Amino acid sequence: MKKIWLIPVLLLSIACSSEKKNSKDNIQATATEKQDAQPSRETPSEQNIIFFGNSLTAGYGVDPSEAFAGLIQERIDSLDYDYNVINAGVSGETTATGLSRVEWVIKRQPVDVFVLELGGNDGLRGINPKETKKNLIAIIEKVRGIHPEVEILLAGMMIPPNMGEDYANEFKKIYAEIAETKNVKLIPFLLKDVGGIADLNLPDGIHPTPAGHKIVAETVWEYLKPLL
Repeated sequence: MKKIWLIPVLLLSIACSSEKKNSKDNIQATATEKQDAQPSRETPSEQNIIFFGNSLTAGYGVDPSEAFAGLIQERIDSLDYDYNVINAGVSGETTATGLSRVEWVIKRQPVDVFVLELGGNDGLRGINPKETKKNLIAIIEKVRGIHPEVEILLAGMMIPPNMGEDYANEFKKIYAEIAETKNVKLIPFLLKDVGGIADLNLPDGIHPTPAGHKIVAETVWEYLKPLL
């Protein structure tokens, strides 16, 4: 069984003050963590799938092996596919912070499939959807600039109507628009059959439980498998 390699980076807050109080310690630890990070590819023959996202990808509140990226590696191993999953999720990541760190992540190893899961924190913070769209496009272009042959899978996201229905609708549309204009594959809604269902989410109502991650993994696999 392959290991699920985690990109060690600064853990940020996802719209909850309980995580913010740890940010100072995280900042101090980041430089050391980057120095200690080891290449993720286990053998030259393996191809790499990078899951680049926020706390949903990182598996906030669950063991990394229970998060959907870890479950995808288990599925790949069971089918004897020659792919190595790299979990580059960071709690609290926005599209802006993702854009600032993506180059560091993708230059560390070859990238064959890049799964982009960002934007949820933008929506929770009321960031203009046009800004979110611009950042996601910039991430896609940066990845392709360094790895021209990469397959990119964009995970669509929806948000509760806290900010109003107009905002929620505008936010939802950006993913399909990006997929069409940048010619990337799209998961219409990452949290299909999970979002808003209390039994499948932690008490915060945002992050899936292990059972919820199993459903997310099935959703991701439906769109990822044809790219492998």
